[in-house]
Amino acid sequence: MTEIAPGDGPVLEVRGLHVSFEGRIGLGAGMAGKKATTSRAVDGVDLTLLRGEVLALAGESGCGKTTLARTIMGLERPKQGEIRFEGEKLGTSAKILREYRRRVQIVFQDPTAALNPRQTIYESVAEGLRIHGITNQDGLTEEKLVARALARSGLRPPERFFLVYPHELSGGQRQRVVIAGALVLEPEIIVADEPVSSLDASVRGEILKLLLGLRDDFGIAMLVVTHDLGLAWTIADRVAIMYLGRIVEIGPAEDVLTTPLHPYTKALLSAVPIPDPALEAERERVVLGGEVPSPLNPPPGCVFHPRCPIAVDRCRVEVPELREIKPGHRAACILA
Repeated sequence: MTEIAPGDGPVLEVRGLHVSFEGRIGLGAGMAGKKATTSRAVDGVDLTLLRGEVLALAGESGCGKTTLARTIMGLERPKQGEIRFEGEKLGTSAKILREYRRRVQIVFQDPTAALNPRQTIYESVAEGLRIHGITNQDGLTEEKLVARALARSGLRPPERFFLVYPHELSGGQRQRVVIAGALVLEPEIIVADEPVSSLDASVRGEILKLLLGLRDDFGIAMLVVTHDLGLAWTIADRVAIMYLGRIVEIGPAEDVLTTPLHPYTKALLSAVPIPDPALEAERERVVLGGEVPSPLNPPPGCVFHPRCPIAVDRCRVEVPELREIKPGHRAACILA
């Protein structure tokens, strides 16, 4: 295959995306006396994914990464904003969403939970073809398509796995089966939600190498959701940092992870251990005070200001724009 470099054009564009969840809080039985609430899980996100690019979406647990990924997949409906796929606005009709979901596939965090224990590996991989009514593609039968997907995911010879059940495989092999289930539909985008967090350290590198190979060989764009900045450094072309439903910094992976502009990114990086004891002892620590504010009641101004070590009075009232500080490197901080 011809290697495809990122930058050949946007395959996915997210503009002004807001996702919120309604609920009630209060005391007492039933709904009486309870107060209606709105949790802002994603709060005005703009994002572009280039063809053949790996974009890492990083941040603490609860910052909105997975909700954003699920909304991009069409599994959650935004309250506001739009998603464009290959320049076309994503509609809400069942037919359009069905085709979109064929071309945008997800790889879940836990392969054991993602696979039906009562289905053979063949049935698990072929399920997507049957849902979308694909009986042949590229002149290949269903059996050949399943075999090709398994081989591309590194399970060879593929026929040996047809009648095997998930419990008979290792964790790394199960994750390869999940990836094969995505590949069998020939997607343009793969959304990978913590794709190696449940795997042993010995097989994480193999799965990451596989994902990068899919990008290089087939031009598949990837959105990788992670809390691990080391993984982002290893696999990503660009990195987006999320905090309380907003992207606070985005840019080339090397720039964001070596010369961060936002104080939250600096704090995240200072918590990553350095294997050199001398460097570890000398570097400056950024310790954040307090807790992450609740998305039910986010603070005014910059959402990070209650914990920010360099906040000034303006930060308490002014919502910072995600602006370009260096070429391709943007940060939502008035002091950046």
